Amino acid sequence: MNRWMWLASGMLLGADWLRRSLRTAFGMGKLADVTSPEWDRLPRREGGQPSIAVVVPARNEGGTIEQCLLSLLAQDYPNLQILAVDDRSTDATGSVMDRIQARSSGKLRVVHVSEPPPGWLGKTHAMWCGARETQSDWILFTDGDVIFREDALRRTLAYAEATLADHLVIFPTLIMKGFGERMMLGFFGLASSLLLRPWRVKDPKARDFIGAGAFNLIRRRAYEQLGTYQALRMEVIDDLRLGGAVKGHGLKQDCVLGTDLVRVRWAEGAMGVVRNLRKNAFSLLHFNWWLAALATVAASIYQLGPWVGLVAAPGVAKLGFAVAIFSIALLYWRMGRQFGLSPWFFLTHPLSTVMFVYTLLNSAVSSLIHGGVVWRGTTYPLEEIRAFSVERQKALQRVRNDIQFTDNRY
Repeated sequence: MNRWMWLASGMLLGADWLRRSLRTAFGMGKLADVTSPEWDRLPRREGGQPSIAVVVPARNEGGTIEQCLLSLLAQDYPNLQILAVDDRSTDATGSVMDRIQARSSGKLRVVHVSEPPPGWLGKTHAMWCGARETQSDWILFTDGDVIFREDALRRTLAYAEATLADHLVIFPTLIMKGFGERMMLGFFGLASSLLLRPWRVKDPKARDFIGAGAFNLIRRRAYEQLGTYQALRMEVIDDLRLGGAVKGHGLKQDCVLGTDLVRVRWAEGAMGVVRNLRKNAFSLLHFNWWLAALATVAASIYQLGPWVGLVAAPGVAKLGFAVAIFSIALLYWRMGRQFGLSPWFFLTHPLSTVMFVYTLLNSAVSSLIHGGVVWRGTTYPLEEIRAFSVERQKALQRVRNDIQFTDNRY
């Protein structure tokens, strides 16, 4: 590359990184914080409170399910029911659930699933089974390793009812231990904020949407309008696809902050993050090999380019690459304030990028070798998942067209 090519490349990378970092920094500042005093109340000032059912699917989570269920039973919200679904566990998960149910005064109900029917993934079937056991006003889908502060449901329901939201997501506070774990979760937090733009999900005109396995709160009527989890029965990234279905049906979605209201240790160590994403990464690319190859090349250029340019570019051509690295540092600083991560982890960004590329390739190759998605000891055929995804996208597009036609008429 000659001097002018280096200069142009640096200016393009620097300008785009700066634009994205400023947009993300200001955008995240627009999100409501439900830990503020305004939401320290019940949803309704008087009369009965809306009912909520918390659905907790779990498979072989004997080490975490007790703490999760006890934190839910300790909620200070009065109209609450908990549905714990034991999804074919071979460890102590089911027996722990049964033991806690026996002393829960009827607030906890346990559902044991022996085997999902054909055409279902295990987790989506477990959540569908839990949700059909209740007729509550709201349903919260969460995971068996999540820990809730005692006022988490009261505050989030107060916000959802006040803003007339149909679907509410809260960012969980990540419990991070060890250098590698912090490094990888910091990188994926940064990458997610660049792609998902959570501050835009409440805009009905924006196509942005969001979902979170730790906290997907949805009105029952909205859940039924989507076709329940039966409409998502073969979706690998079910939490995000639920958010996409909400937005696709023209329903009101929102995303909020709430430090320490919902906590989870998502993975153990750097390789734990890679293992957890083995199921999801290729699915995000719709199981498309060309998209996987393109994403690998694009991520390498975009994420590593600033560092390579800072070293290799001649003279003043380094300036654009330096701006890009400054912008990356700004994003880590912003995330550090929100998630308790040291801003100095921006220095590990090149290594995190290499691990990210490995994760993408690992997910794609794993699907090729096994002929499908392997998760919690079960292999789900890739062709079946692909066929379902294509049909669901067509159905969702028909819904969008119907909504657009109705809007145009009025």
